Amino acid sequence: MIAILQFDCVSLPHFHQFLEEGRLPAFAQLRGRGQWLPLETPALQWEGATYFTLYSGKDANEHGIYSPFLWSAAEQRVRPQDDYPIPEAVWERLARSGKRSLVIDPYEGKPPKSMKGKAVCGWQFKHKVTLRRWSVPRGLDRQLERRFGGPSLVEEVYGRPSVPYLTRMRDRLLAAPERAADLATALLAEERFDLIWITLSSSHIAGHWFLDPSRLPQDYPDPRMKAEIDGTLGDAYAAVDQALSDILASLPPETDLMVISPSSMGPSASRTPLLPGMLQAVLSEKGVERSATKADGSSLWRLRAALPSDLRAWVARMMPDQWAMQLTARLEMRGVDWTKTRAFMVPSGDCGYLRLNLSGRERDGIVDPKDADQVLDHIASGLLTFRDPDGRLAVKNVEFVSRSLKDRTPSNPFPDLIVHWSDRLPPHLVGVSSPQFGDVPSSGWGSGRTGEHRDEAWALVIPGSSKMKTPAKPPHIMDIAPTVCAVLGVDPEGLDGQPLLEPGSTGTTYEDMFPSRGRATS
Repeated sequence: MIAILQFDCVSLPHFHQFLEEGRLPAFAQLRGRGQWLPLETPALQWEGATYFTLYSGKDANEHGIYSPFLWSAAEQRVRPQDDYPIPEAVWERLARSGKRSLVIDPYEGKPPKSMKGKAVCGWQFKHKVTLRRWSVPRGLDRQLERRFGGPSLVEEVYGRPSVPYLTRMRDRLLAAPERAADLATALLAEERFDLIWITLSSSHIAGHWFLDPSRLPQDYPDPRMKAEIDGTLGDAYAAVDQALSDILASLPPETDLMVISPSSMGPSASRTPLLPGMLQAVLSEKGVERSATKADGSSLWRLRAALPSDLRAWVARMMPDQWAMQLTARLEMRGVDWTKTRAFMVPSGDCGYLRLNLSGRERDGIVDPKDADQVLDHIASGLLTFRDPDGRLAVKNVEFVSRSLKDRTPSNPFPDLIVHWSDRLPPHLVGVSSPQFGDVPSSGWGSGRTGEHRDEAWALVIPGSSKMKTPAKPPHIMDIAPTVCAVLGVDPEGLDGQPLLEPGSTGTTYEDMFPSRGRATS
């Protein structure tokens, strides 16, 4: 058996601080027995590709899923990622060899086409984009809810967060890891699995919203509530650590174990809501004062700024998940005049993604392919002139994706440029300015998140029935799926990574570290 447990997307400085303070005793015990491996990850470029790369063992450039919403050049519109082929997850590959998996809450995971074992998504908490409800076998989630109770809904609504919104999120994140541990303990006591894959996402969502409480609105009704909100990140990490302890106490003694974080979390310095206005300023024939002008691709950010986050959360709550995804996709490019649009922002996250409206690639493209490089150079050089109110540069660098991919066909959903923002934290509610292109004001609070993805991924590997294998190249999150295959004797053909374990026991067990809660047998 091999167990992959995701202590998902931790901030390493905070993680090490909490370890030193003794708040993560389970991980501290594992750290003394295992080998820490830094992992390469696509998170800095393609944060939305991280989990599909992790689960499939395929490179992001191959599977092409880099965002919950992707551009369809043939239709000149944005579509939810559900409308695109999803790469096969490793538990689907295992099923073809008769191997059984227990999968709990794969972040951004989709219902498998074929799987042996059991899987539930949206179990610890539901999330309308990344943890939508499904189960294998179908109906298993309802059956388990009658036994354990139902999950709560964690809502991520961009904009200025209210105190009730933050308090509600805190309470639900702290309660979630115990649900995963209780379910895993019960199912492991009842039947045998070859792969255990459990994602503990409370640390991930807590990092997005509570990494830097000083950047949240400070209108708390009393000091006690402020203290609770300020302590949410540490409390969430501690809850995940306790769940780790409980899950490990249920594993067979010689289980191969990997505790992983497929990306890390750092302070949010994103200025992505400003990017449509910056792009419009650069491509305008005139100098700008853009405050009264609608920038192409910015309608969704204007809507977020105009409506309170609690109201938008209520509306989303009333809608089926698929409706919410389709509505968001439709709003992304609402009102764009494609006859005049040379470039536009496709759905973006921490970085900004820009794409040319290229003739022969986009259905309504207007940029001649022979002029594409010149237009991209003009955009990149123009964006690099924008500065924050303190006079320092707002953009760190602009990456030319199209030149590395060398693919400008209609089937390629990738942007042409990635805008990487300065690491310095921008003030809320302020814009940027360029001596050449003028001012681009802020339209609102932005995403409201205080943390964003970084590239410091890692794995803590504790071999049980296997032993460490010396990697031939720097370890990558793509290596996790081939490692699972190597341990379980499954053909890894077609996977892009390398195994990090090979047959040969090291004698490591967990019985002396974690008291049994009804330990399964291998």
